[in-house]
Amino acid sequence: MIINDWIHVAAGFFILISVTLGADFSGNPFFMSKYWLLFTAFVGLNLFQFGWTKFCPLGLILKKLGVPESR
Repeated sequence: MIINDWIHVAAGFFILISVTLGADFSGNPFFMSKYWLLFTAFVGLNLFQFGWTKFCPLGLILKKLGVPESR
């Protein structure tokens, strides 16, 4: 997998976890606080920003860890 793939995987994982922890519907055993939805918004804003600027802090970290940039 390349850096772009890992960014999408991480963003999807963080969104699923934060929605699970922040969704206050009846019977959700994982609900912690509605403020977890702010983390969902943060990830979404970072994805939006990445689409325009092609800059992502996770991308820099992955590059330093040796993840390839292209196939």
